[in-house]
Amino acid sequence: MELGAFSVSLTVKDIKQSKAFYENLGFQSFGGDPEQHWLIMKNGSCVIGLFQGMFEKNMLTFNPGWNQNAENTDSFTDVRELQKELKEKGIHILSEADESGEGPDSFTIEDPDGNPILIDQHR
Repeated sequence: MELGAFSVSLTVKDIKQSKAFYENLGFQSFGGDPEQHWLIMKNGSCVIGLFQGMFEKNMLTFNPGWNQNAENTDSFTDVRELQKELKEKGIHILSEADESGEGPDSFTIEDPDGNPILIDQHR
Protein backbone atom coordinates (compact mmCIF):
# COMPACT_ATOMS: atom_id res chain seq x y z
CA MET A 1 0.00 0.00 0.00
CA GLU A 2 1.56 3.25 -1.18
CA LEU A 3 0.36 6.14 1.02
CA GLY A 4 2.47 8.92 -0.52
CA ALA A 5 4.49 11.64 1.16
CA PHE A 6 4.69 11.50 4.95
CA SER A 7 4.64 14.36 7.44
CA VAL A 8 3.66 15.04 11.01
CA SER A 9 0.94 17.64 11.48
CA LEU A 10 1.42 19.47 14.77
CA THR A 11 -1.26 21.39 16.62
CA VAL A 12 0.45 24.55 17.87
CA LYS A 13 -0.62 27.34 20.22
CA ASP A 14 1.35 30.16 18.56
CA ILE A 15 2.42 29.58 14.96
CA LYS A 16 5.04 32.35 14.97
CA GLN A 17 6.67 31.02 18.12
CA SER A 18 6.59 27.45 16.77
CA LYS A 19 8.04 28.58 13.43
CA ALA A 20 10.96 30.24 15.20
CA PHE A 21 11.53 27.15 17.35
CA TYR A 22 11.65 24.77 14.39
CA GLU A 23 13.87 27.17 12.42
CA ASN A 24 16.35 26.81 15.30
CA LEU A 25 16.25 23.06 14.67
CA GLY A 26 17.15 23.62 11.01
CA PHE A 27 13.67 23.52 9.45
CA GLN A 28 12.84 25.97 6.66
CA SER A 29 9.44 27.16 5.49
CA PHE A 30 8.27 25.05 2.56
CA GLY A 31 4.65 26.10 2.06
CA GLY A 32 1.57 27.46 3.75
CA ASP A 33 0.74 30.85 5.17
CA PRO A 34 1.36 31.80 8.82
CA GLU A 35 -1.30 34.53 8.49
CA GLN A 36 -3.81 31.74 7.78
CA HIS A 37 -2.41 29.83 10.79
CA TRP A 38 -0.70 26.99 8.91
CA LEU A 39 2.83 26.40 7.70
CA ILE A 40 4.72 23.48 6.19
CA MET A 41 8.40 23.18 7.15
CA LYS A 42 11.16 20.89 5.95
CA ASN A 43 14.56 19.73 7.18
CA GLY A 44 16.13 17.33 4.69
CA SER A 45 13.47 14.70 3.99
CA CYS A 46 11.62 15.45 7.26
CA VAL A 47 8.39 17.42 6.79
CA ILE A 48 6.22 18.90 9.53
CA GLY A 49 3.05 20.95 9.32
CA LEU A 50 2.27 23.57 11.96
CA PHE A 51 -1.46 24.20 12.40
CA GLN A 52 -2.88 26.73 14.86
CA GLY A 53 -6.53 26.19 15.75
CA MET A 54 -7.26 23.66 13.00
CA PHE A 55 -6.91 20.24 14.61
CA GLU A 56 -7.52 18.85 18.09
CA LYS A 57 -4.46 16.58 18.17
CA ASN A 58 -1.14 16.05 16.47
CA MET A 59 -1.47 13.55 13.64
CA LEU A 60 0.38 11.56 11.05
CA THR A 61 -0.34 12.76 7.52
CA PHE A 62 0.09 10.97 4.20
CA ASN A 63 -0.37 12.59 0.79
CA PRO A 64 -1.09 10.13 -2.04
CA GLY A 65 0.28 11.39 -5.35
CA TRP A 66 3.08 13.46 -3.82
CA ASN A 67 6.70 12.84 -2.95
CA GLN A 68 8.49 14.44 0.03
CA ASN A 69 9.01 17.63 -2.03
CA ALA A 70 5.24 18.02 -2.68
CA GLU A 71 5.86 17.12 -6.32
CA ASN A 72 3.40 14.97 -8.25
CA THR A 73 4.41 11.33 -8.63
CA ASP A 74 3.96 9.52 -11.94
CA SER A 75 1.55 7.02 -10.46
CA PHE A 76 -0.29 6.69 -7.16
CA THR A 77 -3.20 4.95 -5.50
CA ASP A 78 -6.24 7.22 -5.30
CA VAL A 79 -7.44 8.14 -1.80
CA ARG A 80 -10.81 6.45 -2.45
CA GLU A 81 -9.10 3.18 -3.37
CA LEU A 82 -6.97 3.37 -0.20
CA GLN A 83 -10.11 3.99 1.86
CA LYS A 84 -11.87 1.01 0.26
CA GLU A 85 -8.86 -1.25 0.89
CA LEU A 86 -8.67 -0.23 4.55
CA LYS A 87 -12.42 -0.75 5.03
CA GLU A 88 -12.05 -4.25 3.59
CA LYS A 89 -9.35 -4.87 6.20
CA GLY A 90 -11.78 -3.86 8.94
CA ILE A 91 -10.25 -0.47 9.74
CA HIS A 92 -12.83 2.05 10.97
CA ILE A 93 -12.91 5.28 8.93
CA LEU A 94 -13.58 8.34 11.13
CA SER A 95 -14.23 10.81 8.31
CA GLU A 96 -14.66 9.48 4.78
CA ALA A 97 -13.67 10.56 1.31
CA ASP A 98 -16.56 10.74 -1.17
CA GLU A 99 -16.23 7.41 -2.95
CA SER A 100 -18.18 8.68 -5.98
CA GLY A 101 -15.85 11.65 -6.46
CA GLU A 102 -12.46 12.11 -8.04
CA GLY A 103 -9.49 14.39 -7.50
CA PRO A 104 -8.65 15.96 -4.13
CA ASP A 105 -10.23 14.42 -1.03
CA SER A 106 -9.24 12.97 2.33
CA PHE A 107 -10.20 10.54 5.05
CA THR A 108 -9.15 10.04 8.66
CA ILE A 109 -8.48 6.92 10.70
CA GLU A 110 -7.01 6.28 14.15
CA ASP A 111 -4.39 3.78 15.22
CA PRO A 112 -5.14 1.45 18.19
CA ASP A 113 -3.83 4.10 20.61
CA GLY A 114 -6.11 6.86 19.34
CA ASN A 115 -3.50 8.67 17.24
CA PRO A 116 -5.21 10.29 14.24
CA ILE A 117 -3.95 9.56 10.73
CA LEU A 118 -4.97 11.84 7.85
CA ILE A 119 -4.81 10.54 4.27
CA ASP A 120 -4.99 13.79 2.27
CA GLN A 121 -4.85 13.77 -1.54
CA HIS A 122 -4.30 17.13 -3.22
CA ARG A 123 -4.68 16.16 -6.88
